[in-house]
Amino acid sequence: MATKIPVPKLGQSEETVTIASWQVKEGDAIKKGDVLFQVETDKAVLDVESQFEGTILKIVTPAGVEVPVMTTAAIIGAPGEEIPAEMLAAAPKAAPAPAPAPAPAPVAKPAPAAKPAPTAGAAPAAPPPAPAPRPTPPPPPAPAAKKPVSPRAKKFASDYLVNVEKIPAAGTRVTEQDVRNYLESTGYFDRKITPVALNLAKESGVEMVELEGSGDNGRITVEDVRAAIAERPQLFNTMRRVIADRLTQSKQTIPHFYVTVAIDLSGLMAKRKALKAEGINLSVNVFVIKAVALALRDFPMVNSFCDGRSVSCRSKINIGMAVSVDNGLVVPVIRNADRKSLDEIQAESAELAEKARAGKLSPDDMKGGTFTISNMGMMNVESFGAIINPGESAILAVASSVPTPVVRDGEIVVRDIMKVTVSADHRVVDGAMAAAFANAVRVNLENTALWDSMI
Repeated sequence: MATKIPVPKLGQSEETVTIASWQVKEGDAIKKGDVLFQVETDKAVLDVESQFEGTILKIVTPAGVEVPVMTTAAIIGAPGEEIPAEMLAAAPKAAPAPAPAPAPAPVAKPAPAAKPAPTAGAAPAAPPPAPAPRPTPPPPPAPAAKKPVSPRAKKFASDYLVNVEKIPAAGTRVTEQDVRNYLESTGYFDRKITPVALNLAKESGVEMVELEGSGDNGRITVEDVRAAIAERPQLFNTMRRVIADRLTQSKQTIPHFYVTVAIDLSGLMAKRKALKAEGINLSVNVFVIKAVALALRDFPMVNSFCDGRSVSCRSKINIGMAVSVDNGLVVPVIRNADRKSLDEIQAESAELAEKARAGKLSPDDMKGGTFTISNMGMMNVESFGAIINPGESAILAVASSVPTPVVRDGEIVVRDIMKVTVSADHRVVDGAMAAAFANAVRVNLENTALWDSMI
């Protein structure tokens, strides 16, 4: 019996997803556990496995289309089985753009009143009334509808790699002669192109008129064509689009301010070295996560959420750690980080980072964060400021640990100094609070006795 395979709901917050690629085609026989397709959410690309056995009768939702969860992705059944008409759903289509509102009719400008001639000996005339506000000029007329193109003109333009839509028509439609006139007016026939470059341009649909030659006497080479291809606009994938939308929203709606402190990691680095000699390997990031989680206990407002009218302090301390991946950035969450041991944080953070880079994070791995840490310590940066993750009130940017000359007890010594910057939402976190929180993180990281008690 024919059965619909839906696009699954992968997490509580997911309402739409995009099928990134199909791993099967119509007519393929599949069994339970076979990967049917990959879905791209705003945070990861995940495999979707079949829960049924049979033959793919029809792929309903093509790759690259964003659809609501539970939309029919495909229909499976017995080989050659007829699909009931009610099960067939049209492939998702983009919603049509709304029609532009009609331009307002121009408002006639009233003629100015005649100015009376002055009368000798008369009192000065009262000042004229203020002129009426000038009417807003109507918007420019909409561009004329595109003229039809003759078949010969289409082929001629295609052969010479020009966009027929840019060619003006002398008559009611674009003709072959119009194309010739356009080519002559743009100096097309004076241009030279290597045969390999011409073939590549044809394969890639590169418009010849827009190419600039870098070869001898302006000759267009294959490198010029490749440069034109590389400069084409690239649509954001789902993850990049969501990142752009969320961070733009954050910077536009949350009043950010920044507090930076320098932390002396010399004691901690010596502690890590001693632990490593004992076979205990803990990353600096583990200590940062724990130090932040402990500091948040004393600063609940930094661990809060503001909707613009009220603030809610979170009862749990769930630390999101930003992880860079090939196509963007993801933020898996370590829940109840203040109550977990260092080795638990080490194991969990390593597992989440590995899943992130493999594109295997689930939506549940990335929900529930209350505070985020962006650590660029491995990238040789002195300091930076991060953008607050929407739904939170602050984020900590962690820079590299750098050997730095500092003054200690009146003497210049070299210490391992790491700068961290708190980006805070000024609606709920004031400068003094952000400074106190940043210094609480510093005190925790510099307190070797604290770490001795946790090993």
